[in-house]
Amino acid sequence: MIEREEAPAGNPVRVDVALVHYPVHNRNGAVIGSAVTNLDLHDIARASRTFGVDSYYVVTPFADQQQLAREILAHWLTGHGSERNPPRREALSLIRICDDLAGVYAAATAKWGRRPTILATSAVPGGEVLGYTQVRERIATGEPFLILFGTGWGLTAEALADADAQLPPLKGAGDYNHLSVRSAASIVLYRLLGLE
Repeated sequence: MIEREEAPAGNPVRVDVALVHYPVHNRNGAVIGSAVTNLDLHDIARASRTFGVDSYYVVTPFADQQQLAREILAHWLTGHGSERNPPRREALSLIRICDDLAGVYAAATAKWGRRPTILATSAVPGGEVLGYTQVRERIATGEPFLILFGTGWGLTAEALADADAQLPPLKGAGDYNHLSVRSAASIVLYRLLGLE
């Protein structure tokens, strides 16, 4: 397996993540917009910073949810929290709030100078799947990637169709398969960017 430090000199790891709150499914399969949570902001930012992710996009079209995220970020980036916990400030500084996936794709494309390879995650396998080893090898070449994580009960078919491929679902020892998105993001980032 190719380790992160084996990436060519001058060709840094170029990986972004997006936490999608819309469009996602609810437990009944309807398309909804889910709520932004404090825990998701903090924990995925910390995992992203730990594993060298460049930007962490939080995708919601809802003004009240964007405002909530901005208030949380303000406390940790410029408020009292920024002085009390500099490592948290550093992690949360990766967060970018976006209205929709099109905005994320445009921002990542502008940043990297080309459209990144978009990988969706899902507990249900489907479509073209790229294995973790294959993606690690491509990351090591400097290819930019954007990894989509869905909230609620997962990304919609429309969001999955926009992706170039899916990562394999995470599986445990039994048939229970309902990880929090925070846990799933940490595992996926470790498998793609962690040192072994």
